[in-house]
Amino acid sequence: MTTALEKDRVLIFDTTLRDGEQSPGATMTHDEKLEIAGLLDEMGVDIIEAGFPIASEGDFKAVSEIAERSKNAVICGLARANFKDIDRCAEAVRKAAKPRIHTFIGTSPLHRAIPNLTMDEMAERIHDTVTHARNLVDDVQWSPMDATRTEWDYLCRVIEIAIKAGATTINIPDTVGYTAPLESADLIRRLIETVPGADEVIFATHCHNDLGLATANALAAVEGGARQIECTINGLGERAGNTALEEVVMALKVRNDIMPWHTQIDTTKIMHISRRVSTVSGFPVQFNKAIVGKNAFAHESGIHQDGMLKNKETFEIMRPEDVGLSGTSLPLGKHSGRAALRDKLNNLGYEVGDNQLKDIFVRFKELADRKKEVFDDDIIALMRSGEDAENDHLQLVSMKVICGTGGPAEATLEMEIDGKDLSATAQGDGPVDAAFKAVRELYPNSAHLQLYQVHAVTEGTDAQATVSVRLEEDGNIATGQSANTDTVVASAKAYINALNRLIVRRGKVGEGADTREISYKDAT
Repeated sequence: MTTALEKDRVLIFDTTLRDGEQSPGATMTHDEKLEIAGLLDEMGVDIIEAGFPIASEGDFKAVSEIAERSKNAVICGLARANFKDIDRCAEAVRKAAKPRIHTFIGTSPLHRAIPNLTMDEMAERIHDTVTHARNLVDDVQWSPMDATRTEWDYLCRVIEIAIKAGATTINIPDTVGYTAPLESADLIRRLIETVPGADEVIFATHCHNDLGLATANALAAVEGGARQIECTINGLGERAGNTALEEVVMALKVRNDIMPWHTQIDTTKIMHISRRVSTVSGFPVQFNKAIVGKNAFAHESGIHQDGMLKNKETFEIMRPEDVGLSGTSLPLGKHSGRAALRDKLNNLGYEVGDNQLKDIFVRFKELADRKKEVFDDDIIALMRSGEDAENDHLQLVSMKVICGTGGPAEATLEMEIDGKDLSATAQGDGPVDAAFKAVRELYPNSAHLQLYQVHAVTEGTDAQATVSVRLEEDGNIATGQSANTDTVVASAKAYINALNRLIVRRGKVGEGADTREISYKDAT
């Protein structure tokens, strides 16, 4: 990518498929990665960090195919500061119309101690690896990991080395979410003023949200002169997550009066990709999440509702339509036909073929028989619960639960495992516990339940329940989701969905098990 950038333009670098997927339990399948990359490309993301090619064969294949399919975005792969990583990364992105290698090394005292490199040894490593990367591609991004805790003089020194070695973008990561907005702006500004050659490259900012300041820090960095923001959809990422794409993009759009910079993001596509990332990652979006949360455009206070009825601008600083929310949410019912369902799906951002519509319509009718009205959120939940079932190793066929005050709950499950129908009955402390025990009897496993969460999709006693289950087994973490008007059925399906994701993560099914057992010492 050229470094000649209009001064008021901010590049959006999305790392949902790399840093976002590193969030514990957020594993995506190969096809899911391709789908999300396609959506990012369509919405106008400038650079897509498609993965960490050296991490696994699956990551390499995903980055390679995304590179080949990309139409507009720069496709970037991540590489540690060694030739093996960089060569693998170059091979993965080579078919992209606009390939980029992003190489990094930790420069703070804490991070230098891990590979046991002196300042001079690390400086030499940076020169050699950035030079090597630039010999392979024209577009090289370099990051001093934990930059915000690196000594000032040394940070300036290594950035100058990276620029002279051929880096075209210098990314300044706040790796542990330690900095504050004033510091973020000041750091970028001082680096641009101090480091020789800084005016010839693009400075980027990569902020984590450990103190809840990622968005503020990223926008402050732009104020200081950064012209690339690294972010993820829904703020997905390790620990408390990364800068949320939707937040910085909409902040720049809504408050352009005081932040006179712009992006090329089509904001009307935000809500759809937010929902897709939530679905494929298994991470639900909190109700009060800015921009994309369920309550982001909801008004319950009487004063707020009165103001909204008289003038929407009294309590809305942006329109729901700006982020891709339909202006209306008219419910469907059991008498609604295929045409109405297809129109609703299109309004929600789903494009489906005729065969897929037939399958969805059957499940829609089943839901409509149980619910008087089927709202937008019900349709979205319906789409989520029906995805990837045919490729699952484990599938729920039927279940029956007996519970009450008279004794322990009992669950009888019939499951299809590798094409074989099996059944089991188990008792437990409540219907959900009994259902989970029946699943374990049919598919023995040592997975530890880390999270069990239930929330209603819509209102009323006939509302669908969306259940999230997070499992951990031997260091592998996977999250499953499902929705159903029967909370126990949704719970069992979410548990099975999480098990299926664990199976993929262990590499027992499909390609590209995610084995991110990579260490700092490998970079030496």
